[in-house]
Amino acid sequence: MSDTTQRPGDAPTASTGKSSMTKRGGGDPGGRGKTTIADGVVEKIAGLAARDVDGVHAMGSGLSRTFGAVRDRVPGGGTKSVSRGVKAEVGELQTALDLEIVVEYGVSIADTARDVRENVINAVERMTGLEVVEVNIAVSDVKLPDEEDEEPESRLQ
Repeated sequence: MSDTTQRPGDAPTASTGKSSMTKRGGGDPGGRGKTTIADGVVEKIAGLAARDVDGVHAMGSGLSRTFGAVRDRVPGGGTKSVSRGVKAEVGELQTALDLEIVVEYGVSIADTARDVRENVINAVERMTGLEVVEVNIAVSDVKLPDEEDEEPESRLQ
């Protein structure tokens, strides 16, 4: 009597004409493995989404904006930090965000904060698949119309 048992990778037998081979790895290829998202990725997404809201003048405290502006002007200092003023705590399925913003004078802070929260939640959830459990917003300053930005003037000619 011959052995008719097939193993994955064997050719079909003459008696059945079919292979009983199963797919390698089994299941959906998209479900194999694990995806992790760094805090910095979520911070960049949130920072860009917050800046898109009308009424947001800048992100971060005055001190961090000043240091960031100096760092941005130093050759090799890197690109402008889009995550300035954003802190994310990222878990496997959820994330929480703290944002520090400067608003334009005359805008409704409550409405601006609501719009920032909605825009940030939509962008982060759409791009990462993480559930945003909270977005805390601290308004650290108001940009007055006659106030100059705290960023130093560029001395490069």
